[in-house]
Amino acid sequence: MPNHPAKVLLAEDDRFLRRAAETTLRRHGLTVVTAVDGDEALAAARRELPDLILLDMIMPKVQGFEVLQALKEDPTTAAIPVVVLSNLSQESDSKTACQMGALDYWVKANISLEELARRVTGLISAAVP
Repeated sequence: MPNHPAKVLLAEDDRFLRRAAETTLRRHGLTVVTAVDGDEALAAARRELPDLILLDMIMPKVQGFEVLQALKEDPTTAAIPVVVLSNLSQESDSKTACQMGALDYWVKANISLEELARRVTGLISAAVP
């Protein structure tokens, strides 16, 4: 883990899930920044430069695929790992997201909050030299 608490940007419009995930991630020692729509997610990513972005696909204002594309095209945020966290469970969505630069694609219905926190801390630990 880095010397500072790792910072995760959680872009999720569902208030209950966002709060539950935020609480669980914080309990695992992570700093969490949240965004409720695509515009906020882009602004927060550029401002906070998190260690990892958890990105919902279906969000108000700007959809997840557009956010992902914008993140990967912006030199400021292009290197930040993005994991899609979505209820879109079609393989084509997962394939598209990964082709666009997402590190992984996790289906919300298939992952518990504790598993989410374990996966996130594992990815961040693996990314630090």
